[in-house]
Amino acid sequence: MKFTEFLKNNRVYLDGGMGTLLQERGLRAGELPERWNLSHPEEITKIHRAYFEAGSNVAATNTFGANALKYGEEELEEIVKAAISNARAAIPDGEDNRFVALDIGPSGKLLRPYGDLDFEDAVSLFKKTVALGERYGADLILIETMNDSYETKAAILAAKEASTLPFIVTNAYGEDCKLMTGASPEAMAFMIESMGAAALGANCSLGPDKLRPVIERMLAVASIPVVLKPNAGLPRDDMGRTVYDITPEAFADEIALLMKKGLRAAGGCCGTTPEYIKALVKKTADIPVTPIEEKNITAITSYSHAVIFDKEPILIGERINPTGKKRFKEALKAGDIDYILSEAVREEECGVQVLDVNVGLPEIDECRMLTRAVTEIQSVVNLPLQIDTADPKSMESALRRYNGIALVNSVNGKSESMARVFPLLKKYGGAVIALTLDEDGIPATAEGRIKIAKRILAEAERYGIKKKDIIFDTLVMTVSTGADAAKATLEALREIRYGIGCHTSLGVSNVSYGLPNRDAINGTFFALALANGLSAAIINPYSQDMMRTYYTYRALTGLDGNCLEYIKMADCFTTEQAAMSKSAEEAAADGLSTAIKRGFAERAAELTRESLIKHAPLDIVEKEIIPALDEMGVGYEEKRVYLPQLLMSAEAAKAAFEVIKSAIPRGDGIKGRFVIATVEGDIHDIGKNIVRLLLENYGYEVIDLGKDVKAEAVVSAARETGASIVGLSALMTTTLPAMERTVKMLREELPEVKTIVGGAVLTEEYAERIGATKYAKDAMEAVRYTEEVMKSK
Repeated sequence: MKFTEFLKNNRVYLDGGMGTLLQERGLRAGELPERWNLSHPEEITKIHRAYFEAGSNVAATNTFGANALKYGEEELEEIVKAAISNARAAIPDGEDNRFVALDIGPSGKLLRPYGDLDFEDAVSLFKKTVALGERYGADLILIETMNDSYETKAAILAAKEASTLPFIVTNAYGEDCKLMTGASPEAMAFMIESMGAAALGANCSLGPDKLRPVIERMLAVASIPVVLKPNAGLPRDDMGRTVYDITPEAFADEIALLMKKGLRAAGGCCGTTPEYIKALVKKTADIPVTPIEEKNITAITSYSHAVIFDKEPILIGERINPTGKKRFKEALKAGDIDYILSEAVREEECGVQVLDVNVGLPEIDECRMLTRAVTEIQSVVNLPLQIDTADPKSMESALRRYNGIALVNSVNGKSESMARVFPLLKKYGGAVIALTLDEDGIPATAEGRIKIAKRILAEAERYGIKKKDIIFDTLVMTVSTGADAAKATLEALREIRYGIGCHTSLGVSNVSYGLPNRDAINGTFFALALANGLSAAIINPYSQDMMRTYYTYRALTGLDGNCLEYIKMADCFTTEQAAMSKSAEEAAADGLSTAIKRGFAERAAELTRESLIKHAPLDIVEKEIIPALDEMGVGYEEKRVYLPQLLMSAEAAKAAFEVIKSAIPRGDGIKGRFVIATVEGDIHDIGKNIVRLLLENYGYEVIDLGKDVKAEAVVSAARETGASIVGLSALMTTTLPAMERTVKMLREELPEVKTIVGGAVLTEEYAERIGATKYAKDAMEAVRYTEEVMKSK
């Protein structure tokens, strides 16, 4: 039986942890666990067999960290081949409902623009492991513990492009129910499902009780099976041994509650053993399997959240488009990306939910510019994007690099158009605007447009694209060209929304071309369209008439409880609208602090050079750069700012600091020295790198020792540099003893040096027990503590 067939009607039990069991069998600190597939194959097979005997249907191979960053090509192939063979050898004779999953974990690096790993390099990295998994007989791929939506997408593309195997995707969520880089459970569920996963869910990071809200939110939106592989609670060190605080019985009880709500597959992660799986199977075996329900939700996502097409009308900002915009055309020709980013920021401030991105000009390389615009816009705003192009090459390039699932603009009823666009939608996910025109042009009547819509739906179904992912544009014609132009559009709109049952979109301002006082026409037509079932409108958010129509419609239809949003925006119409509708040039003219907060690196450097003419370097640091970073830091701590925004702000501050450094003597302005390292045996450095970047921008000299660093090397570096603080990071439970050893050596040899520890497997209680001065739950807390220490000195 194939795995996908088994998954359709059966509950699936996954296995539990691997690292803890390998430690018990002698895995040394710093030793790469994947090599045990070759050196200790019998031990690996015993672990898999124990899980199968406990009731697991799926064994995840011992390949969590098997990638080309850690292993050479030949060794990687040997490891994957042996890992699959070891798991296969553990399957009991005669069992046809046991499967081997190629386990793929994160690369350990952050992707650009926030880190140094390029997206395509990440795809290629995962492809090498995926291809080996299929070659040597894996039944499915398990992509797990990803804490970044962008890296998750890279791994999914690798699974789709380098194999034909089904894949499951689970991510690591924090207590705030978000990934490290900000994605919500809904955003990840929509993206993963839309890209073709067999199942999706959460794993690692927390115990089943803490992950319950994540799973409940996924169950509410997912139309495919949901999976949970939690930790056995929180880890702690007990006499050199890592133990967890949730028993097998309590673990099973928590998951049983979710099974009753529809959870289809479950297993365990860090700290779980065959005993946990045995207890889980026993506790849940008699709970009826809940059928998978089609939720029929139309959604697109950014890296942080989803925008759902429902009763609430969606505003799509139209300003990133050269049509009729002389200054925008000039910016495109000059490659002036800051102008484009300023428009994106201003539209976001005006309240749109989606940004249309169109850079089509004959004089430029559209493919290159569209891809650049999409990636850089996503680094300064967190709104989903509508990728607007008629060029298939540009469309695919932008969709591929997009962090999430986009709205594509557009497809139409021409056979050639559908043949080009539908395969891209199927591969990359998302939704598409469908124009009701075909080879014969735009029908004059509503009936003609509805007929084309039905033909588009039939063809989309042939590609496996669901009806919910087609959003129809019934095409706004200039009302001055014919008395029935607007009427036909609205009639077709109403029938498609309420008769056929699809969502709709319009480019509203097309209705008024050639007429005076266009905003008045646009605003009235917008109101008529909303009343006839318009789901989304491409509008100019700087138009007071359009925004008034939007907020009054919401108030009048009960979408704005107590009219609070209307009241708020009514004030803006008279007191702030002029500021909200500033041009991109005016927005770009905002000060250095704004450039840093928005992540405009080039602009920040330029403004710093200008400021140095009148101000002292350290005054600029204290009055502009640090306050901007502090404001972003507070926003991050209060969950108003996401990690990518914080990192782009830090990059902009870094660009400003580089200019400052050239104007002051070397060493002046340095607040103190900070040694940072990932402890011995751990090769993950994402958290460490984020701390380093932020500290450097606060004026500290950071000595980065890298990853897998011995305790002796940390102590030596702290002594030689005279550092006041040492920061230590660990992500793997197997490296907790190395963390304790390093802290102990620092306390004994350099008692005056403060130690900050952090990482996914650490807790405040553990930090106190091993004698660390401070536990930092995130990078900003490490910065805050460092500032306190240095001020006290």
